[in-house]
Amino acid sequence: MSHALLSPSASHRWIACPPSARLTEFLADSESSYASEGTLAHSVAERKLNQRLGRAEHTPICDDAEMDEYTSDYADFVMEQTEGLKDPAVFVEQRVDCSRYVPECFGTCDALIVSDGVLHIIDLKSGRGVKVDAEENDQLRIYALGAMQMFDFLYRFDTVRISIYQPRLGNVQTWETTADALIEWAETVLVPAAKLAWDGKGSYTAGDHCRFCKAKAECRARAEANMALAAYDFTDPALLQICEVADILGKIDELVSWASDVKDYALAQALSGTKYDGWKVVAGRSNRKYTDEDAAATVVNDAGYDPYEHKLLGITAMTSLLGRKKFDELLGGLTCKPKGKPVLVPASDKRNELNTAADDFADPIEN
Repeated sequence: MSHALLSPSASHRWIACPPSARLTEFLADSESSYASEGTLAHSVAERKLNQRLGRAEHTPICDDAEMDEYTSDYADFVMEQTEGLKDPAVFVEQRVDCSRYVPECFGTCDALIVSDGVLHIIDLKSGRGVKVDAEENDQLRIYALGAMQMFDFLYRFDTVRISIYQPRLGNVQTWETTADALIEWAETVLVPAAKLAWDGKGSYTAGDHCRFCKAKAECRARAEANMALAAYDFTDPALLQICEVADILGKIDELVSWASDVKDYALAQALSGTKYDGWKVVAGRSNRKYTDEDAAATVVNDAGYDPYEHKLLGITAMTSLLGRKKFDELLGGLTCKPKGKPVLVPASDKRNELNTAADDFADPIEN
């Protein structure tokens, strides 16, 4: 499958760090089992949505119970978004040309709904690792620009809706903007960044967009940004100013991620023959394991012992076994959601803030 140099899926990175596009142009992609699973989920979802639209006779069956359920829910969600629209048309796995704004750029919309006045892009995210936000989502804004151009001879769009459907994280979001605001973003942000990225110019900039960059372990800009924490010289946290602690909190997750990336990269290079002064490759610790589990179980069973652990399946595994509807029917009254452990998060996080000790002991406000 061909990929655009400035692909919409990587736009969050190359908009923030334009030269990274050319830097990673010829670096190999790493195929993971998660990517293969995502490809299968999108294929199943595509067939189910086409069946809902009357374009296929039979509903596809998926052997993975969890995937079978959430792809059906996704198809239902897409169909629900057509309600209240004037003469809506639904396009499934629709390729759009985005090259008016980004050189040689194209992408594929999981679901695209066009109607008089409203354009709606819906993206299925099957992963459970990283929560994806719909608000100001660069990838889907680029898709929307391509779709607007594709259908502007038939429709006049005033409203643009962008939805993320990420069922395994319980994340379903829809963000709404105007066509005019989208075009303004394209002209003031997207086009200038795309020109710099295409030409291999601009400044290397580290940030959360580094997560999926193929050069993340070797990038000097990312290293310098993370090593800047050394300026605190490992000071006792109690001696830091409040503003210094806040600054460190904003960088700590990226620092840990970067350190892990460097270690993984160094190990891979060392296994390929690179020598690092003061370091060597050794066999890690390991635990004993059975050479044949079935044979071991038989021997223990014949000796009069039970070789197996008996443990109730966890919520996720039980849901996968029963299916979500059956789970709710049988076990809905036997589950609860305990209060989560307090964590510090950025102020932009949408969860409600907890009362702190300072709040509890604050003087009440008199009327």
